[in-house]
Amino acid sequence: MSARICVVTAGHLSTSPRMLKAADALHAAGYHVRVVSANHTPWATAADRLVSSSRRWEWTVVDYARETARAVQMATGARFRAAQALSAGVGAARVPLPIAIRAYSRAHDELVGAVVAQPADFVYGGTTGALAAVAESAAQLGVPYGIDLEDFHSGEQNGANSEQTHALAERIERQVLDGARLLTTSSPMIAGAYARKYQVQPVTIHNTFSMAPAPASSSAAAGPLRLYWFSQTLGAGRGLEDVIHACGLAGIPTELHMRARPSAPYLESVQALQRDVAPSLTLVHHEPAAPDEMVRLAQGYDAGLSCEESAVLNRGLSLCNKIFTYLAAGVPVILSRTPAQAALAQDLGPAALVYDGGDASGLADRLQRLASDAGLRRHAGAAARAAAERRWHWEHPADRGALLEEIASVAPIP
Repeated sequence: MSARICVVTAGHLSTSPRMLKAADALHAAGYHVRVVSANHTPWATAADRLVSSSRRWEWTVVDYARETARAVQMATGARFRAAQALSAGVGAARVPLPIAIRAYSRAHDELVGAVVAQPADFVYGGTTGALAAVAESAAQLGVPYGIDLEDFHSGEQNGANSEQTHALAERIERQVLDGARLLTTSSPMIAGAYARKYQVQPVTIHNTFSMAPAPASSSAAAGPLRLYWFSQTLGAGRGLEDVIHACGLAGIPTELHMRARPSAPYLESVQALQRDVAPSLTLVHHEPAAPDEMVRLAQGYDAGLSCEESAVLNRGLSLCNKIFTYLAAGVPVILSRTPAQAALAQDLGPAALVYDGGDASGLADRLQRLASDAGLRRHAGAAARAAAERRWHWEHPADRGALLEEIASVAPIP
């Protein structure tokens, strides 16, 4: 009988590409795989169904969306708010652990219930809301567990409640990391941060993707410089204002394509900024798409943007999935000089253009050079594809292969 692995995320199936890739790889290796994910945001529900329709592993949904599970939505919300209030009043370090867990994860109990509803030989999961659920469900099933630390959770927020959120994350991580038989993370610098803080050694599995076939036409075609950026949410703190200012300073015809679910006030603010400072720039908004489509949708642009800001610790340590999506599409990357991105740029060579975050003038210079030199665009695109072929693709032994090797050490491949 094949070993049974339950893969867990507190996010939507379509917004958790790491767990999606893990489930696919484990299924292809011969494991019996079941994925537990959540449903809470209407725009991602259709994408979840599309993603699941092409998979042969099992899928269990924890639904607490207002539209489809109103009672659960109200109950989880009430529990979450009460736990947060108690944690804030008593302090994250002193509040009973069960309350801290429920102040950090809205659907903790529902995720645990979904996991333990069927037997498993190993539980593996990630995202903030699933950390404690993975450990608790594995304990109830009497099996080992592994945790994916895609982000440095005690340093990934900013804003009014970030200190409390980080304290809750640290409390939970101290409880669950030592018991894990396997820890993975998404960048060497995040691995180093966890090692320093908790004396653990996560294995780095990068956010790489399968390569797309080379497009029939060159990305160095005549016309406006075409830039591409995507994320789950279009909002502040992602460096897009720098890009708009840089396009205005460059004074060249440019298109900035943004694929994300927008906050209406924020979208209006960047449109107003474009009108004020970058009249030669055209903003184009695209709706979110399923993860299986993201590499293909990135093709045909002159450069992809990863303009992370280092004010949030996690963003300075991260190598986000957009970088490797661009490379898999054969598109060069424009990177802000965060510690992690600057280190990666040294490996990428001409496939990466690096600028200092906040330096719109420096970014404008790079955009002007890219726009004015078709040969440079062709060379950068070829370098991006070569980098993906050489190292930065999901099938590389250091990514998918490393994940399978680590899991096989706990749950042998049949």
